[in-house]
Amino acid sequence: MPTALELAAGHPALQQAVRRSRALLHRRALVAATASVVPVPGLDWAVDAALLTRLIPRISSEFGLLPNQIDRLDPAQRERVQKAVALVGSVLIGKLITLDLVLRLAQTLGMRLTARQAARFVPLAGQAVSAVMGYTTLRYIGEQHIRDCVEVARAAQLRLPGEAEEITRRTNARP
Repeated sequence: MPTALELAAGHPALQQAVRRSRALLHRRALVAATASVVPVPGLDWAVDAALLTRLIPRISSEFGLLPNQIDRLDPAQRERVQKAVALVGSVLIGKLITLDLVLRLAQTLGMRLTARQAARFVPLAGQAVSAVMGYTTLRYIGEQHIRDCVEVARAAQLRLPGEAEEITRRTNARP
């Protein structure tokens, strides 16, 4: 399965959006890992849910796929985006990200999260395993969302936020 950067190959604006999204994802996954170390039952779930309800919309905004960004598109472009979302099968793109939606997403990763809960109560090694699992769980969800966003943006031939300004800047910079 190709990565988001491989899917964005040949499209500089998409590649930059992937890089910015990954940097944001990495920072949030580190916070999730830190929360996973604390041996307070349920704290990691609460932190993950809070992080994801903020992270997913930030990633979507990088690709112009927030609900309000999609609503501002012309009808033909909006229809292409909606068809691309259906084709990709994303449940997060173009949706208002609620706690309920995040919890349903977390249920699909339930076994991984349950193992993380149990691992943290084993001194040191268990907390390290829990932190790694916290990082990788959030990273997995985020990477999948980035990949879905790239696929939708490419399929819909979507112009990303700031892309027009970048093209204008490059055109004006040429002698």
